[in-house]
Amino acid sequence: MNIFVSNINYATKEYELHDLFAEFGDVSSAKIVTDRETGRSRGFGFVEMGDEEGAQAIEALNQKELNGKILNVSEAKPREEKPRRSFDNNRSGGGSYGNNRGGGNSGGGYGNNNRGGNGGGGSRW
Repeated sequence: MNIFVSNINYATKEYELHDLFAEFGDVSSAKIVTDRETGRSRGFGFVEMGDEEGAQAIEALNQKELNGKILNVSEAKPREEKPRRSFDNNRSGGGSYGNNRGGGNSGGGYGNNNRGGNGGGGSRW
């Protein structure tokens, strides 16, 4: 059984998570997810153990305190496949190229239709 554990104190080490769940049975793995760039804990992780022991551990450890934080423990749900983010942060408003007719940076004062501001005509002051 794959168990999702959230609200983990950033200072908690993987061996502490492993030891906590080991009280309920054999733990195959205990992993705290870290940020790719900084290596710092993201405050959640996963524990892999047998189904029966896992169910007992979820029941016993959900809403229990570890290192000053109340843990949220539940059975992990399969990860949803989301489309990969593009490097331009989707600035084109849906991926339309040319004829930018929706979303994106199409408003602004570039081109010949700049009708606002103090240009053209007589002086206001």
